Amino acid sequence: MGLVRHVVCAMSGGVDSSVSALLLKRMGYHVTGVFMKNWDSHDEKGVCSSETDCEDAYKVCKMLDMPFHQVSYVKEYWHEVFSNLLKEYESGRTPNPDILCNKHIKFKHFYQYAVNTLGGDAMATGHYARTSQEDKEVFQQKYTPPGRTLFRDRFEIRKPVRLYQGADLLKDQTFFLSQISQDALRRTLFPLSGLTKDFVKKIAAEAGFQHVLKKKESMGICFIGERNFEQFILEYLEPKPGNYVSIEDGKIMGQHKGWFTLTLGQRARIGGQKDPWFVVDKDITTSEVFVAPTTNHPALLRDTLKTDRFHWIAEEPPVELIRTQMMECHFRYNNRMPLTPCTVTLNLDGSVWIIAKQPMRAMTPGQFAVLYKGDECLGSGKIILLGPTKFTLQRGQNCMNCTSKDTSHHKLEPIS
Repeated sequence: MGLVRHVVCAMSGGVDSSVSALLLKRMGYHVTGVFMKNWDSHDEKGVCSSETDCEDAYKVCKMLDMPFHQVSYVKEYWHEVFSNLLKEYESGRTPNPDILCNKHIKFKHFYQYAVNTLGGDAMATGHYARTSQEDKEVFQQKYTPPGRTLFRDRFEIRKPVRLYQGADLLKDQTFFLSQISQDALRRTLFPLSGLTKDFVKKIAAEAGFQHVLKKKESMGICFIGERNFEQFILEYLEPKPGNYVSIEDGKIMGQHKGWFTLTLGQRARIGGQKDPWFVVDKDITTSEVFVAPTTNHPALLRDTLKTDRFHWIAEEPPVELIRTQMMECHFRYNNRMPLTPCTVTLNLDGSVWIIAKQPMRAMTPGQFAVLYKGDECLGSGKIILLGPTKFTLQRGQNCMNCTSKDTSHHKLEPIS
C-alpha cells in the first residue's frame, strides 16, 4: 500500500470548506479538519455566529470520520489585521481586512500550524481558485522555515507557483488571495478549483450536509460577520463629527459622525435631503466629507493610481515589466467589479503606477489594486495615491479658459 498523504483542511462551517474536506477524503487523503477562531465573541454586543460555525464544522468532520481541531488566532487577528484596520480608517483610508486576514492568518499562522504542529503534507481551503501545480507536485514541496537568513538563497532555483482564477468566474476569490506568500501557495490545495458554486451545493446536498446548505453566505468583514458598519466601528473609534460639504459650491449639506464611517462612492445618508448624495472626498484635518449629487459624478471618476511596494505572487515582477518598466494587463480594486484594461509602470522602489484605459468610479486609498494577465492573478499593492478626478481636470480647464479670455481683454498690472 502506498503512502497516504496528510492534508489539513481549514473548516469554516460553511458549504465550500465542507465540500472541500469531502473531496479530499474521496481522493484518498488522510484529512484533518481545523476550525479557526479569530474573533472573541465575548467582546461583542451583537450576535456572533462563531460557536454555531464551529459546531457545524465539527458535525461535518464527524460525518466524514475526520479528526477535528479548533485553534484560536484571536490575539494575532487583533494585532495583525484589526489594529491595522482601525489605523487605516483613522487615516482616512478604506482597508480590505479580508485580503489581510488571508495574508496574516490563514496563509501564515494557520499554514505554519498545519505543516509544523499537525505535520500536514499540505493545507487546503475552500477558496475558488487554482494554481499551476498538480496535486502530486504540492506534496513534493519542502517547508522552508521563515527568518533563517535575510535573503532567499540566490542559488536555489525555484520555479514559481502561479495563482489562477477558478472555473467559476462569478465566485473567483483570487482577489482575496493576492497578498499570500509563495511558500504557503506551494503547499496549498484548492479542491474547488474546477467547480462552480451550484455544483458544490449539489455535492453538499447529496452528502447530506443540510445544516451547512441552509446557511446564508457570509458577506461581512472577515471573521466578524455582517454587522451595521457605522455602529461597529464607533465601538472602537471615538466619534469625530464634521460637515458634509457639496463639492460643487461648498455649501454645508449636513453632519456626519466621523469620516472613518464613510468610504468614497458610498451614498451619504444626509438628514433632510430628498435626493441621494455620494461621498467623493474626505479631509481628515477639517473632518469635512465632500459629497456630490450623482452616483457617477466627475468627482468620483479618475484613471490613475499609485500603490505601495507591490506584492508579486511569483516573488518577482513579470519579465516584460522588468525589461521595459511598462506592461499592459487588467486590474480591479473591488472584487465585484469587472477586470479593466490598464497600463502598469514599475517604479525603482517596487511600487507601481496603474493607468486605466478609461476613468473608473471610486478608486479608494487603502484598497488593494490587484493585477491580472489573462486568468493569472499576478499579485496586489495597496493604493496610496490617486491621480486627479475628471471634475478637477474640468475645473482646471475652465479656469485656464477664463484666464485666457481675461488676459485677452485686460492688461496685467505689476503687483506693488
